[in-house]
Amino acid sequence: MSLLTELEAAMPSGSLATDPDVTDRYRFDRTTWVEPGHPLAVAIPGTRAEVAAAVKVAAAHRVPIVPRGAGSSLCAGSQAVDGALTLSTEKLDRVLDLDPVDELITVEPGVLNAEVSAATADEGLFYPPDPASKTFCSIGGNVATNAGGLCCVKYGVTRDYVQRLEVVLADGTVIETGTDTIKGVAGLDLTGLFVGSEGTLGIVTRVGLRLRRRPDGAATAVAAFPTLASAGRAVADIAASGLAPSLLEIMDRATINLVEDATNMGLDRDAAALLLVQSDSPSPLRGQEMDAATVLCDAAGASYVAATDDPDEADQLLQARRMVGWVLEELGEPIWDDVGVRRSRIPQLLARIEDIAARHDAEAFTFGHAGDGNMHPVLLVRRNDPDARRRALAAFDDIIEATLELGGTITGEHGVGSIKAGFLERELGGANLELQRRIKRTLDPDGLLNPGRWL
Repeated sequence: MSLLTELEAAMPSGSLATDPDVTDRYRFDRTTWVEPGHPLAVAIPGTRAEVAAAVKVAAAHRVPIVPRGAGSSLCAGSQAVDGALTLSTEKLDRVLDLDPVDELITVEPGVLNAEVSAATADEGLFYPPDPASKTFCSIGGNVATNAGGLCCVKYGVTRDYVQRLEVVLADGTVIETGTDTIKGVAGLDLTGLFVGSEGTLGIVTRVGLRLRRRPDGAATAVAAFPTLASAGRAVADIAASGLAPSLLEIMDRATINLVEDATNMGLDRDAAALLLVQSDSPSPLRGQEMDAATVLCDAAGASYVAATDDPDEADQLLQARRMVGWVLEELGEPIWDDVGVRRSRIPQLLARIEDIAARHDAEAFTFGHAGDGNMHPVLLVRRNDPDARRRALAAFDDIIEATLELGGTITGEHGVGSIKAGFLERELGGANLELQRRIKRTLDPDGLLNPGRWL
């Protein structure tokens, strides 16, 4: 029998799409500047058994599989591949179990990030990793890329919260990894191996997550700096002070003006950088941490510092930070980058980005997580400028080169996908990369899972 005939027999009616009007919707992710392929078909299973059945059929026919969550990838990690089967986990969207005593929740991969915290709010719990895309990115995609977010400076990233996984391997075998206990060192850490593997080692069908107690409030400060060096000094001083901010974000001048154009918040358009600092520690420690952070910003040379414990004012500031991507999409086609350096080298990286953008006549807007050095330079391709994409992509590559020269990483949380695969050996080294490829061949000897991505 043909692949499609076997898939139709193995899956419920309506779970397999071959009509181009349907499959075209699964070709793209948010990496709009990369042209995707055309899938042979799109499988939309609703259970683990259906995922395993689809994988077994595809493996028997040696047909590659592209696992897909919510399609929010910014590194072309879930785009369709010519002749491959796209397997969407969108129907695997159930919260399966909530244990408020042990602060654990079990979900399927199609559950959205924000839905986890919503499902746990009545128990006074929340799920800390909070990408800016949290309202439309899925937990499965977060696991695939080891996603972070605004609060990771204090709370960590996805890998720090994944306790258990259920995974369908490339031949259709189903395995479980991890433990619900706080400690557990039996065997190798396969859970950690799958987190961040970008769908190249297996397809996640169930995720056990650790939760945290919801803070009882937060205080937020905003500080404007006349130079990148003074902003960097404030970041370094806050990091060295022993304070535990729950959020430490930075925006460069271009991004400040972008936000001010959209919001009219009264931000300093002449500032070289803007810092957002937040503490969610219990009161009165929260106020003490905010006072200390504002003193450090003043001492570093801030031209303006203000703090608030009003939740509406804080939310307005954070929404301004989260909306940057949306504003850029209104103006044209944003090409997102995601790089990381040591916190002490953030000013050097920002200065290099400005120089690179000027040299290529490209528009760059840089913002990100100053607390852990993870920056998001975005190159904007304006409409009706046919040469803008070429200039932006040249700048994109040079920003990655500059990051590596500063001892940094080519991706902090978005993943390698297909857009940065060519830079991976530069960062890891040949022997390291070959070892990872051997692991890939052990789990997926025919190279069927998410072909063309990082490995």
